[in-house]
Amino acid sequence: MDKLCRICVIFLELLLSSAIVFSQPGSGTIRGVVTDNSGAVVPAATLTLNGNGLARTAQSQVDGSYVFQGLGPGQFTVRLTYPGFAPFERSVTVGTGTVQLPIQLALSTEKQEVTVAAETGPAISVEPDNNATALVLKGDDLEALPDDPDDLSDALQALAGPGAGPNGGSLYIDGFTGGQLPPKESIREIRINQNPFSAEYDRLGFGRIEVLTRPGSDKYRGNLFFNETDALFNSRNPFASNKPDFSNRQFGGNFGGPISKRASFFIDFNRRQIQDNAITNAVYVDPTTFQASAVNTAVVTPLRNTTIAPRIDYQLTTNNTLTVRFEERLLERENYGLGRYNLPPPYSELGYNLNGNSQNLTMTETAVLSPRMINETRFQYTRNFSQSLGNEIPSIDVANAFIAGGNGLGNTYDHTHHFELQNYTTLTLGTHTIRFGGRVRRDSDQNNNPQGFNGQFIFSGGVEPVLDSNNQIVPGQTARLTSVEQYQRNLQLQAAHYAPSDIQALGGGPSQYVLQTGLSYVSLVRWDAGPFIQDDWRLRPNLTLSLGLRYEVQTLFSDHSDI
Repeated sequence: MDKLCRICVIFLELLLSSAIVFSQPGSGTIRGVVTDNSGAVVPAATLTLNGNGLARTAQSQVDGSYVFQGLGPGQFTVRLTYPGFAPFERSVTVGTGTVQLPIQLALSTEKQEVTVAAETGPAISVEPDNNATALVLKGDDLEALPDDPDDLSDALQALAGPGAGPNGGSLYIDGFTGGQLPPKESIREIRINQNPFSAEYDRLGFGRIEVLTRPGSDKYRGNLFFNETDALFNSRNPFASNKPDFSNRQFGGNFGGPISKRASFFIDFNRRQIQDNAITNAVYVDPTTFQASAVNTAVVTPLRNTTIAPRIDYQLTTNNTLTVRFEERLLERENYGLGRYNLPPPYSELGYNLNGNSQNLTMTETAVLSPRMINETRFQYTRNFSQSLGNEIPSIDVANAFIAGGNGLGNTYDHTHHFELQNYTTLTLGTHTIRFGGRVRRDSDQNNNPQGFNGQFIFSGGVEPVLDSNNQIVPGQTARLTSVEQYQRNLQLQAAHYAPSDIQALGGGPSQYVLQTGLSYVSLVRWDAGPFIQDDWRLRPNLTLSLGLRYEVQTLFSDHSDI
């Protein structure tokens, strides 16, 4: 009997120790990097893990890395589905160490398969780029945005909210600053306010908009579009006596596909033609009759904007890819500077034409150095030129009534060059994801602005002496003149050939004469650099600590202690 009791006690102890062992969390880890068929990393891809009665989900980060931690020994299945690629599934045996499982997605064929699995509940991610205020737009969400470029820009700024710092939000195009928002048809993905405290950027990420352009594909695809807005059925503006033409036309398209087994292309074309109106609601004083009359008219101010942007993606080797994108923009605007108090022709010569063009070249080389290390090298060159050919006629400003004369612009132009070089490395070491690198930029600006060098006569209202019955000046008594009356008095006295001093004494001279002087041309060059290092340390599956350090330096400031 005693022997039987001892056997039962030993059996119960074995069961208890087994339960304790199986209740403890495992120490196994599955880790890797998700890339596409060209070797480029794939962020924001959702992975699922099943096995040993366990179901988990994870998301690939900006550098394509993912991790499953705290796994017990056993057999697990990793699955991944991503739009445009074939589903991925792989069985992995996990022990007590780390299993490296790099995932390279293959382009999907025409046959598509959809698997509906049971809902296992949402997974909470504590990765830095999955902050609660972040927003990623792609697919149907991107299609829901406005087609008009101006409306699209306003919508993105509204979604991003106010930016940190005095200059508001910031826009990044394929990782570069200083770019212009491309047409919606050439955008693959938009990320807003992602990882706002990353040391990779020189400013806080609030108000930051990151735009990723669309690459080529394995098949030839394209589309054409045309939008038309016309004022044929609109009523006349109540503040204008005429109804000029108004229209807003936007048309374009894109086309892309393979060049070879290693290369693909994508080209986008967009043109906007806007027949806008400048409405003048002012007063005009006839220089011969000196009579004032209202001018309520509208003038057509055409605006034409053309953009063409080809892109080529090339797989240099199995682990190296190169992306080259070029953008050409042309701008033409006529009758600029008219409207409100500015009198249109033939009353003045204030209007002028504005022309400009810009080119933007970007190159990105991505190298998968090892399953744990990825290096990106980026280069950008941007050139912008704008010119306004005005006249050198002085202007006449009659306060709250009209502006006439000339625009006094002369040959105004602005010519800028922007060079930018970036090199970033992402390294995965156990529970650490380390990203380091730097950025070097050179900006130059050649600007000529002789506006106002020919002067401006300002009539803001004045006083005139009071005359008695014998047309003699009554000492110490004056009467107030409006700005229009002051200008009329000036014309009348000039026509009567009064001396300038007498015109001024009788209340007819201008209140102020403004003349710009000095050097109209300026040329500046600025260099700046910003190295950084950041470590995202995953202390626990539900706790990540991000540590970063950045240094800023530029040539136009003597303070170089910007850490």
